[in-house]
Amino acid sequence: MMFITTPGRLRKRGIVGMNMRNVVYIGQNNKRKFYPRVDDKLQTKVLAEEAGIAVPRLIGVARFQSHTKGLKDFLAREQTFVIKPAKGSGGKGILVITGRDGEDYLKPSGAKVNDQMIRRHVSNILSGLFSLGGKPDVAMIEELVNFSEVFDGFSFEGVPDIRIIVYKGYPVMAMTRLSTRESDGKANLHQGAVGVGIDIGKGHALNAVQHGRPVEIHPDTGRNLKELIVPDWSTFLELAARSYEITELGYLGADIVLDKKKGPLILELNARPGLAIQVANNHGLISRVKQVDEELKKCHRTPAERVTFSMQNFAV
Repeated sequence: MMFITTPGRLRKRGIVGMNMRNVVYIGQNNKRKFYPRVDDKLQTKVLAEEAGIAVPRLIGVARFQSHTKGLKDFLAREQTFVIKPAKGSGGKGILVITGRDGEDYLKPSGAKVNDQMIRRHVSNILSGLFSLGGKPDVAMIEELVNFSEVFDGFSFEGVPDIRIIVYKGYPVMAMTRLSTRESDGKANLHQGAVGVGIDIGKGHALNAVQHGRPVEIHPDTGRNLKELIVPDWSTFLELAARSYEITELGYLGADIVLDKKKGPLILELNARPGLAIQVANNHGLISRVKQVDEELKKCHRTPAERVTFSMQNFAV
């Protein structure tokens, strides 16, 4: 259990604080000209597809207010889907539809959403209600990930995802984010999802937190969170490592989901990943970043080689 009490103890544990993250990790490693590659989720998807990196299928894009009028017909054959702002942040503006009830759509909670509500939601996205800086945006409609049964009981009415921090192409820390009743089926820690630290070497659960406080069982399902094991773990890590080449960002977060049929898929990338991952892992980022910097002095490796290095050196 990690108890955060003083700056001195934080330094001894190698914990990265907000100032260090912003000034050093982000400021010195992420050139602003590359930010659109991750801040615009539509651009991220295009780049990933061009590089042969697996992502959820794009059903369509609404770019203008006039497009909202045709949504009912456009979605007529879609039973499940996700609507999200291309330039949203913090999980805001994401609408998850898991089924139909006649003319209505169903959210993960079972709540009904009608056509007018769908149109209003897309209109709000286009007007910039959820975008960074409130700028006009576009609405992406993606297929809903059919997540694997291996996460049954670990997530409540939503798709769990794996957040992997990548430093200069090397996966250095990971956690899975599990949706709860409070988070309304979304894997977003700020909205009440549970974060579970994942051993980079093996893909096994380490520690878990909700709202920054340690937890041992899922608040809605009662499942013991330390029993979680991520299958095909090296593939997750390689997807994250390859995201370095398509973004050219030295410090980023890769959010990956596990589809039942398609396997691991990149959901989105983030140039400003949060720091709660350290609490979930009970370990600071500083020592791992230093190891990567030392390794980079020796040679430059392929994504697969970087994954092997991380699994060997950052295993708990």
